[in-house]
Amino acid sequence: MAEHREHERRWPASVAVLAVLALQVVLPHQIAAGTWWLTPALELMLLLPLVVTNPVRLDRETAVLRSLALLLVLALAVVNAVHLARLVAAVTSGESTDPRVLVQAALLIWTTNVVTGALGLWEMDRSGPFARDPRHGRPADRPDLLFPQMTGVPGWDPQTWRPSFLDYLFVSFTAATAFSPTDTAPLSGRAKVLVAAIGSVSLVTIGVIAARAINAL
Repeated sequence: MAEHREHERRWPASVAVLAVLALQVVLPHQIAAGTWWLTPALELMLLLPLVVTNPVRLDRETAVLRSLALLLVLALAVVNAVHLARLVAAVTSGESTDPRVLVQAALLIWTTNVVTGALGLWEMDRSGPFARDPRHGRPADRPDLLFPQMTGVPGWDPQTWRPSFLDYLFVSFTAATAFSPTDTAPLSGRAKVLVAAIGSVSLVTIGVIAARAINAL
């Protein structure tokens, strides 16, 4: 059986972050917090060292890079929370706001929530992608998530299989759409909190738009 090497790829996570930064740039000004370009620019500054050091694969890690990666996830989550709060305020203020603006903002916030949640799970599970990668010789913590491939499913070797960023993106997507785990179970307390947070942000975002639609009837 060919060795599973997708877990070594860095570029899918980098592309996902760049997509989120692009969404922040096009976020309607009624919802965006502060100068439209400042927040994405600051987050891009956190991303650049990670991309330059590991542009394609996970080959090098330092304490500084690890801190930057975690800070980037935190920054994306905080900024998206601010945008969600401004969306709620826009809907509940009673002021007239173009429904198209609200729907566009909600879609961007929801998408950012999914990507940020995936990044958070990717950086958290077993203490991060480098700890999960056997090439680097770092002891990994206990799994925070139980993927089906880890349970002895025929065709998958649980001893060599490692989750890639796409696997975490799928977990985040299902948490944001089903509001609960589907095929992958959170094991640790921190994983449960993060999955619950992904679902909560998604629920509030969808609920706000639903309430606005009902009021418009």
